[in-house]
Amino acid sequence: MRIDKFLKVSRLVKRRTVAKEMADQGRIKVNGRVVKSSYDVKIDDLIEIGYGARTIKAKVLNIRETTKKAEASELYELVD
Repeated sequence: MRIDKFLKVSRLVKRRTVAKEMADQGRIKVNGRVVKSSYDVKIDDLIEIGYGARTIKAKVLNIRETTKKAEASELYELVD
């Protein structure tokens, strides 16, 4: 699954277009490397998302095409 779609499905980013723009601006890293929006997410990837001054790190636990809002947090685990 593409990273822009994963971020939308997991609700780490509200819209896929926003996730795509963030990736194109170099604000998304996977395993320490800047990635494009077409990057293929795998289980155990460590995603870093830069929101201005703060950064969120999440480890991918599961990949699903769709998910309910209550189950979205099961797709990742926040890391310090």
